[in-house]
Amino acid sequence: MKKPKKPGDGNSLRDISADEIAAILKGTHSNPFAVLGAHKTDDGYVVRCFIPGAESVTALALDGSVIGELNCLDAAGFFSGDVKLGKQQPLRYRARRGDAEWAVTDPYSFGPILGPMDDYFARQGTHLRLFDKMGAHPMKHEGVQGFHFAVWAPNAQRVSVVGDFNNWDGRRHVMRFRSDSGIWEIFAPDVPAGVAYKFEIRGHDGVVLPLKADPFARRSELRPKTASVTAAELSQAWEDSAHLEHWASVDQRRQPISIYEVHAGSWQRRDDGSMLSWDELASRLIPYCVDMGFTHIEFLPITEHPYDPSWGYQTTGLYAPTARFGEPEGFARFVNGCHKVGIGVILDWVPAHFPTDEHGLRWFDGTALYEHEDPRKGFHPDWNTAIYNFGRTEVLAYLLNNALYWAEKFHLDGLRVDAVASMLYLDYSRKHGEWIPNEYGGNENLEAVRFLQSMNTRIYGAHPGVMTIAEESTSWPKVSQPVHEGGLGFGFKWNMGFMHDTLSYLSREAVHRKYHHNELTFGLIYAFSENFVLPLSHDEVVHGKGSLIAKMSGDDWQKFANLRAYYAFMWGYPGKKLLFMGQEFAQWSEWSEERALDWNLLQYRMHEGMRRLVRDLNFTYRSKPALHARDCEGDGFEWLVVDDFENSVFAWLRKAPGEKPVAVITNFTPVYRENYTLRLPAEGRWREILNTDADIYGGSGKGNGGRVQAVSAGGGVQAIITLPPLATIMLEPEF
Repeated sequence: MKKPKKPGDGNSLRDISADEIAAILKGTHSNPFAVLGAHKTDDGYVVRCFIPGAESVTALALDGSVIGELNCLDAAGFFSGDVKLGKQQPLRYRARRGDAEWAVTDPYSFGPILGPMDDYFARQGTHLRLFDKMGAHPMKHEGVQGFHFAVWAPNAQRVSVVGDFNNWDGRRHVMRFRSDSGIWEIFAPDVPAGVAYKFEIRGHDGVVLPLKADPFARRSELRPKTASVTAAELSQAWEDSAHLEHWASVDQRRQPISIYEVHAGSWQRRDDGSMLSWDELASRLIPYCVDMGFTHIEFLPITEHPYDPSWGYQTTGLYAPTARFGEPEGFARFVNGCHKVGIGVILDWVPAHFPTDEHGLRWFDGTALYEHEDPRKGFHPDWNTAIYNFGRTEVLAYLLNNALYWAEKFHLDGLRVDAVASMLYLDYSRKHGEWIPNEYGGNENLEAVRFLQSMNTRIYGAHPGVMTIAEESTSWPKVSQPVHEGGLGFGFKWNMGFMHDTLSYLSREAVHRKYHHNELTFGLIYAFSENFVLPLSHDEVVHGKGSLIAKMSGDDWQKFANLRAYYAFMWGYPGKKLLFMGQEFAQWSEWSEERALDWNLLQYRMHEGMRRLVRDLNFTYRSKPALHARDCEGDGFEWLVVDDFENSVFAWLRKAPGEKPVAVITNFTPVYRENYTLRLPAEGRWREILNTDADIYGGSGKGNGGRVQAVSAGGGVQAIITLPPLATIMLEPEF
């Protein structure tokens, strides 16, 4: 082995100090590009490289021609020597140790990928293509295939990309620091797709942090492993132009929207209990939703997350579909399959907070980078998670780009934004003294407000067919109003009040309901203040709350009758619809992410009847414009019976311009009411288009024989109808 050569006294660019060599070998050098690779001298070029384990090294051009033999300056693998080069160019080395020989392409012989405009827009927070620049992307650079890595860590002393391709050695691929933006980047030649990697970061205090996953990773390892994975650019032959054009051309508020909320890991399972792949889900879930009449599937978060019982809400990889169901291309195929049959896909999106797992975003570069340093603003007491720093432009850009990424790359139809209330209020779940007021002394998080407004403005501007939906549980005004009118800019808002009030009412014994009549009438006071989605979501069937059927009062027959009447009440109520999986066939047990739904229940008449009812409700809702075209506008609703608390009867008219109206009548007592007088807007025959007490749904078969006659009497029009027990009926004029 050649003895290490001491640096000479010649040209300073040819020479290198022992201290710099030691820094390279220890991994403490902050700018190896100034040392390694090819450097021009007064009379040619000098090349330096660090190849651990090598005893001798020959420098080569990319075409394989020898350009020089290098001298070993340190036995740990540091080599240097003059080479024959006409210009700066990528280099390869032939390294030898005993009989072993291997080739290395020098990452320090390549120029940067990012440019000054990337720095400028990234620093401003207005870069809307960060997902194409940051993270790991395959490319051919200066004639060589490899992966470009880029990560934001402005306060780090050093950042390296480590992985299977360099034996997780943080000295091998130390990245280039771009001081204008705080981004570190490197082109790693010859790195293939499918290789695990992380970032090794030396903090501002010189301490090496736990290895960090890539915030922009497009693929991740399967838990419990936590590394990111290099991935080819998403390849999908999209066949959904008609679907996208339709939703971009219509007013979503006036379209039928019935959402099936799904936890992908527990809707169904394989026989051995393992989770289905995206392709297996596509072959089962898509036909099921088509048959059931749902217009959209909303997935609980499918972004990468380490902990199954978090259901995906504590995500560590916002840009990566979780590896639980296969590769990202599988999810793209699933979305494409949905779109081909007219079903939209909505993603539960979590920009409010992130978990504190050491491989995640917490103290990413040794400082509070993505989160607030002060726990009064940066720590969430409910979930023991960190809160994004919405006042930092780079953090806003990270989240904003993520929303655009899912819409552009995966053609998603919507984002349901989780925990918006926790973002809007600085004192959310905090006691006095545990929060910091805004600059005006209030409890509103003005930085989060600006983020949400910017996100909605950007996504609707770039993707007009996409809808954003806020899970917001307070009375914050104008959540679903345009930003230019002072709103947050969401397309829709979950109506948490409807869900709370109606479930409270239906949990009461029927004999007591007349004293709580206002629980069902109060909601119409504010029903058109926002563009509402009526949610019967996963939150209502977990943590000891029981399933929807279990919440209903009465014996088993009454429970089923109550739930059937409730579903038709809801499908006839103004607002878009959302139902969590398993509730369409009245699963008795509480939902658990650990197992599949109780599909065996469908062999029983009452459960199969419930499923048939939900199916018929969906198709009735979709086929009758009166039931959906004015869901968000007051002129589409008119009370017919609002104050019959003694009988617990509710009735209203749903209307749309130029369309037949639909009367919705609900009897929330187990009393069979004959000869009930109902005011109707026009005389003639009205057809019973739906009756939840029908035998096919598991009911008692009571009803109006298919139609009723409305006649003019006493200056108005009325019909004498039969109200089945604990049932909802819908009437439509035949004329």
